[in-house]
Amino acid sequence: MSDLPIGFWLKHLDRLIENDFDRVLALESLDRRQWQVLNSLHTEPGTVLQLDQRLAPFLDEDETTVAPAVEALRQRGWVSGLVALELTSEGHRAHDELLAKVQQTRSRLCAGISDQEYRDTVNVLERMSANLEQA
Repeated sequence: MSDLPIGFWLKHLDRLIENDFDRVLALESLDRRQWQVLNSLHTEPGTVLQLDQRLAPFLDEDETTVAPAVEALRQRGWVSGLVALELTSEGHRAHDELLAKVQQTRSRLCAGISDQEYRDTVNVLERMSANLEQA
């Protein structure tokens, strides 16, 4: 068992996850926020305000909106609509291709970890977060 504290492992893993996803997305000239917007619109069309609300937990402190990511996807022809946004057929195709690559990354992350171990880990992290949110 490692003597390093949980904070070390959380930050270390977060960096590794970010770097791996960034590498995969960079191959398609996308950044993480653009992927999140693409994925969110694939799940459910919406407005920029709705996307801001859905993706708020992922925004950096200096980010107030995902509008720049929406605009970048619009310029690629992947998003249509001025207020009500949705993916174009090209956007759906791009999402499906990227999703396969993202799933490969997620599979590598969880190699050798059972579904129960994964659920237990997420559960513990969720409870630790709740403990600090109540303080």
